[in-house]
Amino acid sequence: MKAPERIETARLRLRRPHPADAEPVFTRYASDPEVTRFLGWPRHDSIGQTRAFLEFSDGEWERWGAGPYLIESKDGRLLGGTGLGVETPFRAATGYVLARDAWGLGYATEALRAMVALAPAVGLGRLHALCHPEHVASRHVLEKCGFTRESLLQRHSEFPNLEPGRASDVYCYVRLFETEPAR
Repeated sequence: MKAPERIETARLRLRRPHPADAEPVFTRYASDPEVTRFLGWPRHDSIGQTRAFLEFSDGEWERWGAGPYLIESKDGRLLGGTGLGVETPFRAATGYVLARDAWGLGYATEALRAMVALAPAVGLGRLHALCHPEHVASRHVLEKCGFTRESLLQRHSEFPNLEPGRASDVYCYVRLFETEPAR
């Protein structure tokens, strides 16, 4: 599996993160309590946490040939992040996060559609996303992108910025793809 390090859509540029992105990622979205409210990772309290994420990102790209992407406007303004969290050679998770000023403009849908197109191109047969039941906007984006709600996973995931230390119910949305067997 080898994903491209850069993907262009009609309005967006998705690209592999680099160490120099720490400050803009931290400032634009990773430290914002409202942006991170329904995410499965803790809001960043320091730029060191953002640097650790970027190191993790590099490790994912090295291990799997795919990983997180930053979402930018065509003029280079950082809007958020998305990507593939590869779990096995045939299965990955996806998601998205956008800075507050990028909400409601269709960027999440456009970025997620790019991940949906990428998944079968790199041989994935299953792409899934977890979503807090109260996050109605995110559920809508997933459904617009052809994901089907597969299940309600009870006491499955922690949302550390919403209910720290508590396992919450979560919806699992899925897209399945026909892929050629590896040779």
